[in-house]
Amino acid sequence: MPWEQPEHSWYAVRVKSNCELVASVAIKNRGYEEFLPVYRTQRRWSDRIREIEAPLFPGYVFARLDPFNRLPILTVPGVVGIVSFAKQPIPIPDVEIDAVRRVLQTGAHCGPWPLLKAGQLVRIERGSLAGIEGILVQVKSRYRLVISVSILQRSVAVEVDSDSIRPIDPPKPRSV
Repeated sequence: MPWEQPEHSWYAVRVKSNCELVASVAIKNRGYEEFLPVYRTQRRWSDRIREIEAPLFPGYVFARLDPFNRLPILTVPGVVGIVSFAKQPIPIPDVEIDAVRRVLQTGAHCGPWPLLKAGQLVRIERGSLAGIEGILVQVKSRYRLVISVSILQRSVAVEVDSDSIRPIDPPKPRSV
């Protein structure tokens, strides 16, 4: 299979609006490891409210691929391209994908969150999310840990107990 080689990294595949699931299935059917993170949310129509699954990162599917053999991915229906800089695909660190997977596996309530530049960097010390690092934000009286996929400039927020987190000290400048 194409993704079994260890040198292949995760990449963000840009897809057309509302084509995330179709592209994800097609990428998987072509033998690639893919990841489409979804969350539960409520949508309101004029006559009812319904709970649905929505993409955590709308317009993106993640795939492990060989950046020098992109054509099989680029020809998938609904795929627009691979997130790149200067025509070179930019890999996503495995730790960022793993952190998003772990949050989803816990079943904790989570949802999309805008990327934050300011805020305190923290690490969860206890529980199913132990070891995950992110930015702590407070929304009303609850705390949330924001985990970012920096290449997409998007984030995911998950509610956390304030007593299970510890601040991470910023690196101290070296004295000469």
